[in-house]
Amino acid sequence: MRDLFYPGRSVVHATNGMAATSHPLSTATAVNILNDGGNAIDAAIAAVAVQCVVEPHSTGIGGDCFCLLSKSSGEVIGYNGSGTTPSSAHLEWYNENDISFIEQNSPHSVTIPGAIDAWHTLLQDHGSMPLSEILKPAIGYAENGFSVHHRQQIDWAMCLELLKNDPTSASQFLINNKIPSVGDIIKLPLLAHTLKEIATNGRDAFYKGWMMEDMVSHLKKLGGLHSEEDFANYTGKYIEPIKNNYRDYSVIECPPNGQGIIALAGLNILSNFNIADLPPDSPERLHLEIEATRIAYRDRGQFLGDPDFNELPIGNWLNTNTGKLYAEQIDTKKRSSLIPGQLIVNHEDTVYLTVVDKDRNAISLINSLFKSFGSGLTAPRSGIILHSRGEGFTLKPDHPNTIGPNKRPLHTIIPGLLAKNDQIVMSFGVMGGQYQACGHMHLLTNLLDYGMDLQEAIDFPRIFPDFENGDQRVQVEPGFNDQTLTGLKDMGHELYTPEAPIGGAQAIWIDWENNVLRGASDPRKDGMASGY
Repeated sequence: MRDLFYPGRSVVHATNGMAATSHPLSTATAVNILNDGGNAIDAAIAAVAVQCVVEPHSTGIGGDCFCLLSKSSGEVIGYNGSGTTPSSAHLEWYNENDISFIEQNSPHSVTIPGAIDAWHTLLQDHGSMPLSEILKPAIGYAENGFSVHHRQQIDWAMCLELLKNDPTSASQFLINNKIPSVGDIIKLPLLAHTLKEIATNGRDAFYKGWMMEDMVSHLKKLGGLHSEEDFANYTGKYIEPIKNNYRDYSVIECPPNGQGIIALAGLNILSNFNIADLPPDSPERLHLEIEATRIAYRDRGQFLGDPDFNELPIGNWLNTNTGKLYAEQIDTKKRSSLIPGQLIVNHEDTVYLTVVDKDRNAISLINSLFKSFGSGLTAPRSGIILHSRGEGFTLKPDHPNTIGPNKRPLHTIIPGLLAKNDQIVMSFGVMGGQYQACGHMHLLTNLLDYGMDLQEAIDFPRIFPDFENGDQRVQVEPGFNDQTLTGLKDMGHELYTPEAPIGGAQAIWIDWENNVLRGASDPRKDGMASGY
């Protein structure tokens, strides 16, 4: 329970519907849709469309989307809206052109964007309102302007040189070639026009019309391999969610090519320890989390890729015996030197949101450009900024995640659900690129091992091994006492404070007994939870 003598946020309570997002305008949009009679799917897509306008560094219609949907009927559905590579993206081509890795500001980092297809399909199959109505709030903010918030401006400021590299990006997202200040008003007329076309003509306006021609021609001019057929033939797909048990709850994730399986694997390891016997801020608890993360991410680097091209050992990965064997690899007193670090791209920008409606449909939805402002490349007529998800591929041969034609890369974005006795009790997600699997572990142990309330569990300081630099160093947010930090150092961990807070999170808990919704949103971002 929150100590009211200290600054902080309280958990939000409501009985009818609730939304939690990383931007106040997005949350307000979702609640308005619910009040107007829309369901959770309607509200979530309206909200994420708004974020594609008002949080352009974090997400966009030129990005990807994953979703877990719990219907009021009890059915749980997954959707994979991640994009595929061009059909001519053969590994041999990259080798012949001396490309050894995929750079952010490169057309090769752009896979076919999957978000618009995902929104269209989810609304068509599970929504109650037309896309033309759903997109009105986003169109309004793009046309009339929105104000830059505090955390946004910090992230925006890191992208000045990236945005300057592309004339359309610079004209849209810079003011007099400088980063906007907090409170500045930004208008995106190109994007407003594009959203109006999509509202009128649906997904085909994006994948088969002039917008597609705009994106393809821009990418081709820069050396991209994309074709009109690649866009026209793209489709996302429904997927069977995967799950595993932790402390008598079922944790539900999307299957690979996302890293939800890594969150389950890490929890499978931690289930072998009596974590609740350790203080939540103790070096012993944090050490177990660090080591379980290192083991789980080791497997991520070796096995994870597009399951359409690889046979992935999901059953073995999540077997209780596997978790026990991995737990035995952890020395509870010191850092192990035997767990090799994996070189993977560092954590980036995404938006996660969740909505629960009066009928208790619950949607856990995540939409991403990958890095801040994605590739930094903006299609000049449509104003669509294109993501950089192709950076997730490796160019090493014979690897599950090696680049290839029509292939989805390893994805970091993962929505989550939590169930008790086959009934969904929480919709949740943690932003922060590769941190997300570790973030799911951290949030759930805070909730289920320590009994923190929803806001406390999100607020609690975070740690994360720095995999980009071999995982010897560990990112540690401010908030831990000197005794904890000294204890971790004595165990062999090299600690440092990251430049920005680690990720963000939103969650809604469904209290079925009292018919109450409890929502929380991360103070590391600008957002909020709200209900009615």
